Amino acid sequence: MTSDDLKRQAAARALDWVQPGMRLGLGTGSTARHFVELLGERVRAGLDVVGVPTSEATQADAERWGVPVTTLDDAPHLHVTVDGADEIGPGLSLIKGGGGALLREKIVAAASEHMIVIADDSKCVASLGAFPLPIEIVPFGLAATRNAIAAVLESLALPSALKLRTGNAGLAFVTDGGHFILDAALGRIPDPKALAERLAAIPGVVEHGLFLGLARTAIVAGAAGVRVIE
Repeated sequence: MTSDDLKRQAAARALDWVQPGMRLGLGTGSTARHFVELLGERVRAGLDVVGVPTSEATQADAERWGVPVTTLDDAPHLHVTVDGADEIGPGLSLIKGGGGALLREKIVAAASEHMIVIADDSKCVASLGAFPLPIEIVPFGLAATRNAIAAVLESLALPSALKLRTGNAGLAFVTDGGHFILDAALGRIPDPKALAERLAAIPGVVEHGLFLGLARTAIVAGAAGVRVIE
């Protein structure tokens, strides 16, 4: 069974939490894409829900598969958000942002009663940090913001190597909100809460990929089957 097969199994299980009339946050990335596609099948069979996409790519997928969409302005309170993760650590702490939608993903998750993370079991880790931490920044003052982030990392005894994410033709990757992303290869994050607080205090940092205290349920698919972590 491939990793993609496992992602689809986890996405299918998440449908058990969806009830008629719900307002749903729709995550971004390969695993969340499976959920949106499977949700579209339910909608075409008569399920009445509406989704708030966390990216332009997810909005295009939702429209393609027939899932009605709205905005967070029109539906500021959501029942459930279903999204993937790059890492799932202790206490359902997460690293997200590999798909570049971390800001909108965090806003949508925070507006939801219940965040469900879906993943294959390779995403479960004993300690966050092996996946590079995405840090979303405004383009203005890039060098100054980068230096400030590096100083924070050094003060916490973390590696300070930061890489500007690039996209097509080697140009800087630009998020849907018009921002850049610095990826921090940290190896291991002993104190995610301290790092999250220090990064959030830096002018120029829009958001970071540490999702702490947001996820309530993880659905993880592996060779032994699908398990639910609360």
